[in-house]
Amino acid sequence: MSRPLDWLQLAVFVVLLALMTKPMGLYLCRVLDAKGKTWLDPIMKPLERLTYWLMGVDPEKEQDWKLYTYAMLLFSLVSCLLTYAILRLQKLLPLNPQGFDSLSPDLSFSTAVSFTTNTNWQSYAGESTMSYLSQMLALVIHNFGSAAVGISLAAALVRGVARQSARTLGHFWVDLVRVTYYLLLPVCVVFAVCLISQGMIQNFKPYTKAKLTESYTIQVAKTDDKGQPVTTNVAVMVQTPKLDAKGQPVMTNGVAMLVDVPKLDEKGQPVMTNMPVMVDQKVEEQSIPQGPMASQVAIKMLGTNGGGYTNANAAYPFENPTPLSNFLQILSIFAIGSGLTYYLGRETKNQAHGWSVWSAMMILFFAGVLICWWAEARGNPIHQQLGVMAAGGNMEGKEVRFGIFNSALFATITTDASCGAVNSMHDSFTALGGFVPLFNIQLGEIIIGGVGAGLYGMLVFVVLAVFIAGLMVGRTPEYLGKKIQSYDVKMAMLALLVLALSILGFAAWASVSKWGTDALSNAGPHGLSEILYAFSSANGNNGSAFAGLNANTPWLNTTLGLAMLIGRFLMIVPIMGLAGSLAGKKISPPSAGTFPVSGVTFVILLLGTVLLVGALNFLPALTLGPVIEHFLTNQGKLY
Repeated sequence: MSRPLDWLQLAVFVVLLALMTKPMGLYLCRVLDAKGKTWLDPIMKPLERLTYWLMGVDPEKEQDWKLYTYAMLLFSLVSCLLTYAILRLQKLLPLNPQGFDSLSPDLSFSTAVSFTTNTNWQSYAGESTMSYLSQMLALVIHNFGSAAVGISLAAALVRGVARQSARTLGHFWVDLVRVTYYLLLPVCVVFAVCLISQGMIQNFKPYTKAKLTESYTIQVAKTDDKGQPVTTNVAVMVQTPKLDAKGQPVMTNGVAMLVDVPKLDEKGQPVMTNMPVMVDQKVEEQSIPQGPMASQVAIKMLGTNGGGYTNANAAYPFENPTPLSNFLQILSIFAIGSGLTYYLGRETKNQAHGWSVWSAMMILFFAGVLICWWAEARGNPIHQQLGVMAAGGNMEGKEVRFGIFNSALFATITTDASCGAVNSMHDSFTALGGFVPLFNIQLGEIIIGGVGAGLYGMLVFVVLAVFIAGLMVGRTPEYLGKKIQSYDVKMAMLALLVLALSILGFAAWASVSKWGTDALSNAGPHGLSEILYAFSSANGNNGSAFAGLNANTPWLNTTLGLAMLIGRFLMIVPIMGLAGSLAGKKISPPSAGTFPVSGVTFVILLLGTVLLVGALNFLPALTLGPVIEHFLTNQGKLY
């Protein structure tokens, strides 16, 4: 059920975001102008010049789209290899007070690729896997680098739109350095201090051991003398309807009761599999994580990285101590991406266009929040059928201190942007509630989006929208005075099709392969949703998950890593080709037949293009997953 305070918080969030969009956009204009002046110049300018000198970079010499893209790919490759080496050597490196072992080759590959691509998918629990050095050097540096890359690429595309008869799009190394020095570092320092004031930790202490007042027993896998799991051969069980004495299904509330029976092969013999032997283990103390958390969380949110210091991410009290810290974190996810829409209008000298793009994003944002909020507040349909209509709605997988609204708002925002931080378990959402974050990612996370990535993703849809408008009126399509030709449309469509083919291709492969189905903890449409969400999140460089999928296996670590690379770089290359093409065009003066790229008509056309072109690629898969699950849940079935 909704409360007045929830509506008030939503209103305050939108108002504050709108108010900070212009100041952030104006500051971005100065940062992304190589000769722009900021109040940080006395401190950062000498460091900036020294960095260029050490790198051998001439900041006055700009690059064409090919050189710009090559520099970006080179930076990403080198930083990825460095991260892989740190994770593989973690056991031998300092700042490891817990003595954590090095990561396996496949997990190191997946993690290195994940943080390089701004995905931050984590097939591990951070507090029990990563040393302080790995957290700070391998992961946090990537949080800055990958965020700066995204903003730089967005700036390059905007320059391509704004310039005419030009061959260059700026200088990648200059953009990278200036975004890091003048934007990300200073803002994160301030934000980290704010988070520390709310109770977030920032130290280098060893983990604290707390004695439990009541011990408890858990089951863990038994290991041999070499530390390897001890396994036993057991029959694979499947569910089948329970039959009465007459051979008829036993029904309860109109639904057949299910029982577990051994699965049989073609010869009628039980199908056997190896399962770990489980033994009881008494737990008498709890390990409480310590370490440099606030500094990582600040850039994790502002850079829309999302990788949690702990496995529970923003649901963990140290990572999200108070309602205020929760509000500041979700606001920070949108802060830079929202400012980039103002930067677009400023650079193209059409501020109304920038606000129109922002408006389209916010309409999609409102739709997602309201649907997710309604679905979670409505609760589980099965509970309603049993007469258990809880006033609190669906609270499974949610922090009581945040409740349904803040969980739905956080889930929507983190998947509108390519952030992936979570303060609730998306896998525990209702079918329609979980549909929203999945759908947001599959749209390309263009609703404000990740820092930079959201803007250049939305501009691809803008190009397609004006192309469609031109076809409808029988004129050559134009975008801000530049003719949109076949090459431009091909590059835009290639960027979208790469994502669709990769998401659906990998998900289809996993759903019919043993390595994919064995990793599932749920069957039926919800199991498909878990697989689909994983590869959508990887390709969309989001990083959140339906956690019913055990992704820490060689097959999934590898395929998810490949999906992250495809989603980041195979999408960027055609977008940079589009930027180079637009930069070389002349700007024609507007005429009576020019389609305006601002106002209500443009916003409606842009929304229609996003929903039709972006969503229809995934509609069949979504129908087989969360949509069918919703209808089956209404019939009393769970998975």
